[in-house]
Amino acid sequence: MTPKAKNKPYENLKEPYRHFLDLAALTKAEARNIIEKAKALKVTATQEGHGKGFIHPDRPLADKSLAMVFEKPSTRTRVSFEMSMHQLGGTSIVLQGNDMQLGRGETVSDTAQVLSGFVDAVMLRADNHSSLLEMAQHATVPVINALTDFSHPCQVMADVLTFEEHRGNIKGKKIAWSGDGNNVAVSWIHAAVLFDCELVLACPKEFCPRAEILEWAARNGGKVTLTQDPNKAARNADCIITDTWVSMGDTDAAERLEILSPYQVNRRLIRQANKDSLFMHCLPAHRGEEVTDEVIDGPQSVIWDEAENRLHIQKSILMWCFGK
Repeated sequence: MTPKAKNKPYENLKEPYRHFLDLAALTKAEARNIIEKAKALKVTATQEGHGKGFIHPDRPLADKSLAMVFEKPSTRTRVSFEMSMHQLGGTSIVLQGNDMQLGRGETVSDTAQVLSGFVDAVMLRADNHSSLLEMAQHATVPVINALTDFSHPCQVMADVLTFEEHRGNIKGKKIAWSGDGNNVAVSWIHAAVLFDCELVLACPKEFCPRAEILEWAARNGGKVTLTQDPNKAARNADCIITDTWVSMGDTDAAERLEILSPYQVNRRLIRQANKDSLFMHCLPAHRGEEVTDEVIDGPQSVIWDEAENRLHIQKSILMWCFGK
């Protein structure tokens, strides 16, 4: 759902740090710089002989610490941010919402002020986007959106990085989304504007992105269209993307599965796209629901590169937040 609170990520901020709350808050130049920095960081980290315990020779975040607050379970987000801080020479601490006073009634604003006295940045994976905005409003350190019910900007930046590794600049390319118009889809709408690509979303009317998000894209020159026909979206696409149909906290699983079943990414749908099209999924996947095994394990799937790139984009985002 679209949050009621107004997102003013740069309000009352002082350099050298910045919040990373939504792609819509970035300029095109900032988004491009984060992608290019991630590419350079990946080259350095993946040179021959470097193991997973690699630490960047310049240790650019040697004096920085990150609190990672999780109200939802996580695999890729937790590991990628923790390893990002390690590889950049910094430190991190994991905080589960139910293990904190936040889970016992302490307000988000009070928590933000307390954490700001302990660490140099806060990463939040929140149930509600309003909690993220409240954290950013009251924190005096950078706050990073690691997923909310509204958006998932870190994931989509990793997706853009992955696309460009395989197919070059994403500008002018057609991206097809098939399924639930969820938080990842929202961040893809933002990305379509920032990176000047075409985005066609195939969603059933029950699970479309909010109208105001599409209106935002139109006002900002985005080439974003919505259809209920997955074949139309996939036709001549350079990349097809989907996500799980039942997310953490959803209580209408049976209804969702029935409504979304025509949007499954399978061999038939993939054949509508360009022959060299890519398939992406942010994971975890419910195989046999939103995607078939033959697609997710097929030659056009880049899901493992996509997952790994969470690490490299996270490093770039952290450095951007600290003005590095």
